[in-house]
Amino acid sequence: MTNLLKVAAIAPVAMLLAACSHAPSGPTYRVYISNESSGDMTVIDPATMEAVATVPLGKRARGIHATADGKTIFVALSGSPLAPPGVDESTLPPPDKSADGIGVYDIAQNKVLAKLPGGSDPEQFAVGKDGTLYVSNEDAGGLSFVDPKNGTVLKTIPTGEEPEGVMITPDGRRVYATAEESGTITVIDLAEGKALKTIKVGRRPRGIAFLPDGSKAYITNENDQAISVIDTATLEVTHTIPTGDGTKPMGLAMTKDGSRLYVSTGRGKKVLVFDTATEKMLNSFEVGDRPWGIALSPDEKLLYTANGPSNDVSIVDVATGHILKKVKVGQRPWGVLVLGS
Repeated sequence: MTNLLKVAAIAPVAMLLAACSHAPSGPTYRVYISNESSGDMTVIDPATMEAVATVPLGKRARGIHATADGKTIFVALSGSPLAPPGVDESTLPPPDKSADGIGVYDIAQNKVLAKLPGGSDPEQFAVGKDGTLYVSNEDAGGLSFVDPKNGTVLKTIPTGEEPEGVMITPDGRRVYATAEESGTITVIDLAEGKALKTIKVGRRPRGIAFLPDGSKAYITNENDQAISVIDTATLEVTHTIPTGDGTKPMGLAMTKDGSRLYVSTGRGKKVLVFDTATEKMLNSFEVGDRPWGIALSPDEKLLYTANGPSNDVSIVDVATGHILKKVKVGQRPWGVLVLGS
């Protein structure tokens, strides 16, 4: 039995879920945070704004997403050593390939059920409408198609160097994958299972977001202090949106109606708010140290940011831009998943 499966039952979560059925009011969703350095997942109760559980997962927990029914959470795990920009990778220890995979956490059973293969060094992924996982393999320059039911890698399609962000178009027909080192986006047709085009964007592209109608894609370029805007019909970059001096645009969160785009800025410490109709910045507010992962509450009144160096998550009132609380989580929080209603 692997260490991943040796997960003890975590009583606070079970008790919390049971209590929710009798609660007269308050949020019914939960916030799940993947912690890269501690290799675990923190569960936050938005009603109390407290961490209620920590779930061991495996090495380098990063990308985090759920199934369409909200019953299962997948987390990308990797045995490759952490290699921040500027580090001489030849000095790092060899990767532990046995640690690579996609952890499968069942919410009702409150335990990790399995670790699926996810290709080499999985970092980020998306979940297709049919349940297929599309996983970026950072050290192998590819995007793996993973069948979670059979636990198999169906195929791997080459992308640019160091793929990271992965997002499926709203119609479910295509997947976009960013490549940090190549400065490109690979667009893949899911029905045909092949790359349609590689689009040059900016330096170190990270996150991806689409308008709800799928007409535009927004790509954060960390080292260009800008967002590339792609016309998804022509698969061309039409223009860029500057994010301002000192910013390192990273994660993206789009409102349900597509009117607002929230951008985390890494070392810039802020979240930027853009009006997508005018593409003008409406607001910016400081949230913490190197915010990366970002997500909105179901009612879009709160914003959650994962602040890596300070090992906490900021809960922000969107209307005022004020931090309501910083919640301590695991080491180097990476991804944010809001699940429920």
